[in-house]
Amino acid sequence: MANHKWPRRHESQRGYNARMVDVTIDGDRVVFEIAGFDKLWAFRSRLEIPLAHITGVAHDPEQVGRWWHGVKLLGTEIPGLFAAGRFLYHGEMVFWDVRDPANSIVVSLDHERYKKLIFEVADPDATVALLKQLTGKAW
Repeated sequence: MANHKWPRRHESQRGYNARMVDVTIDGDRVVFEIAGFDKLWAFRSRLEIPLAHITGVAHDPEQVGRWWHGVKLLGTEIPGLFAAGRFLYHGEMVFWDVRDPANSIVVSLDHERYKKLIFEVADPDATVALLKQLTGKAW
């Protein structure tokens, strides 16, 4: 399977230098590379997940914007501005790196430390479509 990487978005509507999560497909794995200062806020720079462990993927900015992040375990949260890091949500570990919910995706996982990954990406619709295609699941 060929590698695929989306371009990074350099500026957002809010005017900050947005360096969100870069998504790379490497064989049968998805690599989520946390970019810029978000590495510091999230206390994490990279997550590598087998495609087989992805049980769902969605672009639902309305839902992400309403979600309570959960109890922060390790990371940074400034309500109304951004959340990055590990959070405990209803007894499950969730990883967040979101400033603008409009550009976020939710990746549901099985057999992993995190139950969900909630990331801001450059092109949410294209990322969701590719992950659905590569996993062979429609959700």
